[in-house]
Amino acid sequence: MSRDTFPAPLTLQTLEGEELPWDSLHGKVVLVVNTASACGFTPQLGELQALHEQYADRGLVVLGFPCNQFGGQEPGDAAEIGAFCERNYGVSFPMMEKTEVNGPGAHPLFAWLKRAAPGMLGTQAVKWNFTKFLVGKDGRVIRRYAPQDAPKALAGDIEAALGA
Repeated sequence: MSRDTFPAPLTLQTLEGEELPWDSLHGKVVLVVNTASACGFTPQLGELQALHEQYADRGLVVLGFPCNQFGGQEPGDAAEIGAFCERNYGVSFPMMEKTEVNGPGAHPLFAWLKRAAPGMLGTQAVKWNFTKFLVGKDGRVIRRYAPQDAPKALAGDIEAALGA
């Protein structure tokens, strides 16, 4: 894993169009997840919400990034995505604007995360929805998790990062 923090100022945009400066998350543990509303892994939104509820007061920030690059499984606009996540899974953690995670249009955050924590055999591309990246309080990537890794299985790593 790379131990470099994100190299430049970065401002994220929520589904509601609000700005969230990446620097404002320094000192927090951040779980970044590319999400989709029509994926077999979509029920993980409920587990992500449970992690948010369990650890937010200790400094965990879960950030969902809707992405339509995998099988067209996130076709909706910002209002539809937000309503779906809240209505079906009670999501109250920040959902960001629809984002590309691969290719020439990849969001700079995901370009950095993929370099800092490559996948199997050193591949950088995000392979599917619900790939997860855990970033420590110091802004460095701790680990990358596969889509099939259940969010609740990350609790030990989250606890360790929060305790650091």
